[in-house]
Amino acid sequence: MDTPTDHLRRARELLAAHPVVDGHNDLPWALREHVRYDLDRMDIAGDQTGRLHTDIPRLRAGGVGAQFWSVYVRSDMAGDAAVSATLEQIDIVDQLITRYPADLVRALSAEDMEIARAEGRIASLMGAEGGHSVNNSLATLRALYALGVRYMTLTHNDNTAWADSATDEPAVGGLSPFGHEVVREMNRMGMLVDLSHVAATTMRDALATSVAPVVFSHSSSRAICDHPRNIPDDVLALLPANGGVAMATFVPKFILPAAVEWTRAADENMRAHGLHHLDTTPQAMKIHEAFEAANPRPVATAATVADHLDHMREVAGVDHVGIGGDFDGTAFTPAGLDDVAGYPNLIAELLGRGWSEADLAKLTWQNAVRVLRAAEDVARDLQERRGPSNATIDQLDGV
Repeated sequence: MDTPTDHLRRARELLAAHPVVDGHNDLPWALREHVRYDLDRMDIAGDQTGRLHTDIPRLRAGGVGAQFWSVYVRSDMAGDAAVSATLEQIDIVDQLITRYPADLVRALSAEDMEIARAEGRIASLMGAEGGHSVNNSLATLRALYALGVRYMTLTHNDNTAWADSATDEPAVGGLSPFGHEVVREMNRMGMLVDLSHVAATTMRDALATSVAPVVFSHSSSRAICDHPRNIPDDVLALLPANGGVAMATFVPKFILPAAVEWTRAADENMRAHGLHHLDTTPQAMKIHEAFEAANPRPVATAATVADHLDHMREVAGVDHVGIGGDFDGTAFTPAGLDDVAGYPNLIAELLGRGWSEADLAKLTWQNAVRVLRAAEDVARDLQERRGPSNATIDQLDGV
């Protein structure tokens, strides 16, 4: 019988052949917040433990072969300010790729991902986290695609004018008519529709409209942890027909029921100190750490994430699960998944639960690559039949 040490050795061997495609990493925002994009002050070629969850040595140690870098901007940014900040986020990803060419390489397609894997480099893709980044403009959406963005999360924590968020009050009941047009235009371009952060009504509307596979870039199972950011079973059950993939997140407040209330109190403490609850700067982390010292934090583990993946596989099937850690987008991480070096611990846990190496290869690499390739195939077909949409939100929603 294999021991935990055997499982960890096998996990590392598996990741050498089938590395992790991680659906969501907020390093660009962390670089903005910590050093205003000054890569000389925060050089990820070296160990940044204690400052960041992510650097190149730990990406290598974790067996990461492709990363969707989030070009997130906060959803309290609006209008052209949100668009400009998103462009700055895209720019820093470009700077990272240029600065570290031996390790990072731009990827715009599934084929690019496979080439990067063959070369031993980390395929670097981008995902825009929140429809506020396009300011109700399909032309802006197309511009982001032209700049390399390969998924867009329809909302972040707040509603957009055309889509309801999981963590805001319902406004349009899912997707508005313009919201459906956004999904159709994303299908036509080959941009993946990301349903993390959106309300369950928005998930169902998007799945009913999308003719390409969707992704959940960083969401876990609502049946295991009843948080609105997670995916209900009826939605997971729709993924086989759609072809999409749900990428489990590691954020403790979304995966460990005991952490939900604790995090709510911690967030209120941040706001009481005049800080945004998502702030992970050194000043903010001192506030967090003081709160944690007085109020011990419930700690998630790799086994907690594995519980979600077990359930997601049971409901959606092994062809429709993946990994989206949300590193550098959260103040707290599970024990054993402290940073991007931790993926082998999760794979070892799943090996111990009887996941086959073939199934784990789907989880880590194959499912995500397949979904992007399928979206590209759909886009080629749609582009032969129709051109870009110039519809406006005023025309479709009467705003």
